[in-house]
Amino acid sequence: MSQNHTMMQFFEWHILPDGTHWKRLKELASELKDKGIDSVWIPPPTKAQTPEDTGYGIYDLYDLGEFDQNGSVRTKYGTKDELLEAIEACKENDICVYADVVMNHKAGADETERFKVIEVDQNNRMQEISGPFDIDGWTKFTFPGRGDTYSSFKWNVEHFNGTDYDEGTIRTGIFKILGDHKGWNDNVDLEFGNYDYLMFANIDYNHPIVREEMIKWGKWMTDTLKCDGYRLDAVKHIDYTFIREFALEMHQTHGDHFYMFGEYWNPDLKACQEYLQKVEFTVDLIDVPLHFKLHHASEAGRDFDLRTIFDDTLVQSNPLNAVTFVDNHDSQPGESLESFIQDWFKPSAYALILLRHDGYPCVFYGDYYGIGGEEPVGRKSKLIDPLLYARVHKAYGEQIDYFDHPNTIGWVRMGTDEHERSGCAVVLSNGDNGEKRMFVGEERAGEVWVDCTENRGDTVKIGDDGWAVFPVNGGSVSVWILPDSE
Repeated sequence: MSQNHTMMQFFEWHILPDGTHWKRLKELASELKDKGIDSVWIPPPTKAQTPEDTGYGIYDLYDLGEFDQNGSVRTKYGTKDELLEAIEACKENDICVYADVVMNHKAGADETERFKVIEVDQNNRMQEISGPFDIDGWTKFTFPGRGDTYSSFKWNVEHFNGTDYDEGTIRTGIFKILGDHKGWNDNVDLEFGNYDYLMFANIDYNHPIVREEMIKWGKWMTDTLKCDGYRLDAVKHIDYTFIREFALEMHQTHGDHFYMFGEYWNPDLKACQEYLQKVEFTVDLIDVPLHFKLHHASEAGRDFDLRTIFDDTLVQSNPLNAVTFVDNHDSQPGESLESFIQDWFKPSAYALILLRHDGYPCVFYGDYYGIGGEEPVGRKSKLIDPLLYARVHKAYGEQIDYFDHPNTIGWVRMGTDEHERSGCAVVLSNGDNGEKRMFVGEERAGEVWVDCTENRGDTVKIGDDGWAVFPVNGGSVSVWILPDSE
C-alpha cells in the first residue's frame, strides 16, 4: 500500500557537541518510522574545523569521523562507525537517509600560504577597494591525520578564488585571490553584485581539477555511506553548471532514485524557478518562498489574508520540485537567517505542508524535539504528532479547497479505497472562531467525525448530501477525520 512520504531534518543548530547524535538517530529510527517519518536529512557528516562545529565549516571531505584531525577523531555528531550504524538502523526501518553536503568552501586549513589578493566591497563583490597586495591566507589543506587514505588530493591556493582572513595582519575582509584564470564565478546568484563568495576559503569551480575532485568525492561518499540522496548546501553561491554536472553524475552512478534537493535561499519565486531551469530540474529546492509566507502569516495574525498563503510559492508553481518546510536550522532563533514561525501559527503551518497533496514536507528536529542553547525552545511533538498521523492514515485522495475567506480557510482530502477510513477535512483560522461548510462525499452520510488534534472536543455528523459544517477555534487548526474505530 502506498503511503505519503515525510522527511525530518534530523538536527538543529544547538545540539550538544558531545558526539552522541548518530547514536540518537539509531535509537530513534524505529520510533520515527512509527510516527510516519520515512526519510531523514542528516547534518554534514564530514569533519569540520572544530569538534563543536555544526558541520558547515568543513575541513576534510573524506573524514567522516575516522581520523584524529582538528581536535578529535569524531565529528560533533559522532564517529564514522556510529554514523554507519545509524544509517543501517534507518535502512532496517525503511527510512531513506539524505546527507547534507557542503561544497561551497573549506575551513580550518593546516597551513597558511602567501599570495596576492584584491579586497572587494562586502556589499558589492564586483567593486574593488584596494590595489593588489600580499596576505597570508589559510588555504593549504594537507590532512596530516588522514594522509592519502581514500584520496591523495591536497588543497592549496590554486583551488580557491577568495578568502576572508589575513593571518599576517590579523585582519578580516573579502579578499579576491589573484592569478591566472582567477575571479568570481559568473554562474551564481547576483546578490551583492556577485554572491560566489560566502565564507572561509571559497572553492573555485572555474578550475577543472576542482570539479573533477568534487564529483569523485560525491561518488565516494555515497558508496561509503550507502545513503539515498543529498541535500546540497548553499547552492546559490556555487556555479550552477557544476551543480547540474554533479547531479547528473550522481544519477548516472547511483540511479534516478538517488534524490537531491538544494538550499537556494531566496524568497523570490521567479529566481527559484530560473534556478530549477538552469540545473535542468536535476535537483529539487526547499520552498523558501513558502517559508516566508508562513512567517509573514505568523507575524501579521488576522491581518494576513489566508486565501493568498500559497501565492508565489514553489509548491504551487512547481509542486514536483518543492521540499516544503516550516522552519530549519537557519531560520531558528538567533541564527543569521532567523525567521522563526510564531508558536500560535506553527500547528497551522505544519497542517499546510503535511495534509495537502503537493510538496515533499520536511519536519524540523528543533520543532519536534526542541531547540537547545542559551534560550531553549520546547518540543512541539504533541502538536505535530496528530498531523503526522493524519498524513500517514487520512490525507489521501482528491483535494478540494475552500479558500473563500481571508481569516478562515479549509480543504478536504476525499480519501481512497486503498487507505481504509481515509479522508480528512482541515480548517484553520488566524482570526475568530470559524467554520467551513465542505463536501466530503455522499457515501459518508451519517458518519461521525472527530478532530484528531483535539483542539475541538465536539463531533461533526456528515449530512445525507455528503456536506457538513466543520468548526475551528480562533487562531487554531482542526483536522476532522473518521476515527479508526467507532
